[in-house]
Amino acid sequence: MQILKHSELVETPWKNGGGITRHIARGMGATKAAWTISRADVAGDGPFSDFSGMMRVLTVVSDGVMALESPVGTLRAEPWKPLHFDGGWQIHSRLLDGPLTDLNLMFDPQFCEGEVLTRQGPLARQISRPAPGILAFHILSGAPRINGKELIRGDSAIFGDADAEIRLDRDDALLELRVSYLDHSEAIRLCIAER
Repeated sequence: MQILKHSELVETPWKNGGGITRHIARGMGATKAAWTISRADVAGDGPFSDFSGMMRVLTVVSDGVMALESPVGTLRAEPWKPLHFDGGWQIHSRLLDGPLTDLNLMFDPQFCEGEVLTRQGPLARQISRPAPGILAFHILSGAPRINGKELIRGDSAIFGDADAEIRLDRDDALLELRVSYLDHSEAIRLCIAER
């Protein structure tokens, strides 16, 4: 298990000035990323970057709602509700309640499948890592314990080669991120973001 404290993540300002990204982890294939996990502070309305070839699961991890104008209509990104869509879609976002923070899992469907689940306490459970694949958690509220370690809001834990035991009290919540590798011919290397 590798723990990434929110306070240690490096901020990368967007070129358009509309927000900040904090990279958490990625899975690298031979020539490109097969998946990425990152956290973004969204300060204003604007277009999403084009991630053609990737699927995206966006989850608002703060208060606030964001409307996403997409080719299939308006999508609502609401707190703690994972929203799946094509990373290549032309999206224009509108903040309905002011600035917010979201967590993004992006994955190349040629190499892997990705899933994001919201877990709320009280809960005690053993969670198996996809094999082959990775298991990750991002804390939404409270102080859940993962493999006996207490984490706080904004922290993440990544499992590349082990299963996890989670314990959530009544006010605890987290996101469970699962990435299952489909193409066994190419090794995917787990890379933790610089801190």
